[in-house]
Amino acid sequence: MDERIQRLNGIAQEGDINSFYDIIQEDVKLLEHIDEFPFVDTPLHISACAGHFPFSLEMMILKPSFVSKRNLDGYAPIYLALLNGRTEMVCQLLQHNADLVRVKGRECMTPLHYAAIKNGNLALLEKFLSVCPDSITDVTTQNETALHIALKYNNLEAFKFLVGWLLRKWPYWRKILELKDVEGKTMGLFAVSHLLALGRRFVNIEKNLGAKTALDILDEQRRRRIDNSEMRDILDRAGALTASSLPTVTSSHEHYLRLPGSCERKKIIFIGNQVRKRISDEKRNALLVVAALLVTVTYQAILSPPGGLWQDNLFKPNTTTAARSPPSLARVFLRKSNSNITEPHRAGSAIAKETALFGAFVGFNSLIFFTSIAVMVFLVPPSEIIGWILAVVSVYLCICYFNSLMIITQAPDWSVYIDIIFPLIVYIVNKLRVALSLHSKG
Repeated sequence: MDERIQRLNGIAQEGDINSFYDIIQEDVKLLEHIDEFPFVDTPLHISACAGHFPFSLEMMILKPSFVSKRNLDGYAPIYLALLNGRTEMVCQLLQHNADLVRVKGRECMTPLHYAAIKNGNLALLEKFLSVCPDSITDVTTQNETALHIALKYNNLEAFKFLVGWLLRKWPYWRKILELKDVEGKTMGLFAVSHLLALGRRFVNIEKNLGAKTALDILDEQRRRRIDNSEMRDILDRAGALTASSLPTVTSSHEHYLRLPGSCERKKIIFIGNQVRKRISDEKRNALLVVAALLVTVTYQAILSPPGGLWQDNLFKPNTTTAARSPPSLARVFLRKSNSNITEPHRAGSAIAKETALFGAFVGFNSLIFFTSIAVMVFLVPPSEIIGWILAVVSVYLCICYFNSLMIITQAPDWSVYIDIIFPLIVYIVNKLRVALSLHSKG
């Protein structure tokens, strides 16, 4: 048995898949025998250290338990691959199993924690977080996240990157920053005490995502009558500066160090993506069918409203009633029927538009229509070509619905320009908001 294990370890060192199956024919339970040991260098450990991707993938498929198996030093295979500089192979393995980022080794250290230790691993950090965002919540036996690890090993570049990613991409970032380690320190307290221990040059660690230093934040708290005199004294002794006193610093990962105006929108999109992942394909298809049915029914209801449509034009009032101007779309929801006399109307307008119940019908029907459109766009996001096509078609369908609504409510002719003016106003306002935001930050 021991002789076969030694031979298998040599085969794993060479990465020879054919020889592996030759030795398996001699003992089909050889991998099971190795798996019986709680701590052992498996063939996956050896091939991962040597950088043999095909052999490592073969072991992961045949024996998934090897992925989390620790050797006598307490290291999992993927952790050994990182220690030996096999980052390219690690990235290839992540394409087949993203949860490898969360495999815990000695002291519950994960690959994300390891990447936060060494300088120059920003690309690796970004790769890990992109394939498995939940890994940011993993903690060690000291209840430390990757942010704690980066600070503990004086990797300020990784710390700034992680904070930037956390605030931009993770909707529950506050829970991570408020997490306490075994000493009872939150991330903020841990960061301040650690940076102050390093010396004055780290107190002004550039600015936060609101373009403020720690001293600026304390000044704001003091204006809100929050007692922070002790922390203020510590920062003053360490030589803290305000944001206006700091030099401008550019970074290759600057986009993670600033909070853009669209950050809240990106957080909503991220939450939406997380929700969509929890919806099974069957439920998603059922919701799409129901939403499409509701869109069809509500649109048809506008084309054929209760009471029917006038088939002729009547521009002159009867002798028993005074001429009345065409009602606006907003007045339809408020007007009540106070006369049975036929009033001026246009062909295609609703006969019952003067009644109070018609206003309620239009309101609820429009609510169901636009909500159903929103659900369809949510379930088929514009990340692919079919999503973009659906989004564009939905916009034109909404415009058609709005025009039909204006016709049956006998809205003024000039209101048709709302279709052109309103989207243009929204576009201009959004551009001005972005420009003003960039100007204020600059």
